[in-house]
Amino acid sequence: MIITLNNAPPHIRSAMKFAVIQFPGSNCDQDCVAAINGLEGLHAEYVWHKETSLDDFDAIVLPGGFAYGDYLRCGAIARFSPIMRAVVSDAREGKLVLGTCNGFQVLCEAGLLPGALVRNRSLRFVCDMVTMRVEVDDSPFTHGCPKGSLLRMPVAHGEGCFFADPETLRDLNANRQVILRYADGDGRVVPEANPNGSIENIAGICNREGNVFGLMPHPDRASDARLGSADGAKIFRSIMQTIGSPRRGTTTSERVKQVA
Repeated sequence: MIITLNNAPPHIRSAMKFAVIQFPGSNCDQDCVAAINGLEGLHAEYVWHKETSLDDFDAIVLPGGFAYGDYLRCGAIARFSPIMRAVVSDAREGKLVLGTCNGFQVLCEAGLLPGALVRNRSLRFVCDMVTMRVEVDDSPFTHGCPKGSLLRMPVAHGEGCFFADPETLRDLNANRQVILRYADGDGRVVPEANPNGSIENIAGICNREGNVFGLMPHPDRASDARLGSADGAKIFRSIMQTIGSPRRGTTTSERVKQVA
């Protein structure tokens, strides 16, 4: 039997609802659903890319892997899917949106995040476990992660090199939008720790409002210690804390500002 919120047990019906967007060709959507559903108080459901509303969900996840049309440019076609109108609209209203790997690429293509993801500097596909340093500890996605702390998650991408022009890069740094940087085991941001050539070792950024976050590593593949790291679960739990901690009667965007 397929479990939906209508026939699920009460503890699931009362859980915070995460929409995991499915594009044709997605291959990490199941990882995201499994990781989120493995955390107490959270419930994830697939949402097909041709749907047009996300009103029933508390947060949105664009998973990694692939999306149709990536042969043109990663995320360039997926951003035109009907569901993306709802993603953009909800993001502008302040709903939390997380994009991992290909989801990060889609968010950049859709204009929800600045910059672009281009071919890895090595021109090779990279599949490895990486270390990231937390640069902003009070974002809606990094509660419980002190500034300077290290997170370990896997990467698997061919176009994960983050690029931005000098003006955009200055704005990202000035507005504390660079959330994560690739670092070595001692927390040093050095070229040797950069798996793809991203400018300034940038691994993850948010929009100026702070409610849209994209990163190339996969938190969904690092949410269980049996996978080698449970650091990814910290991001999902932070989203839950951001949504759940505000006072009653506030809007979503006001809630994000209160917690951040």
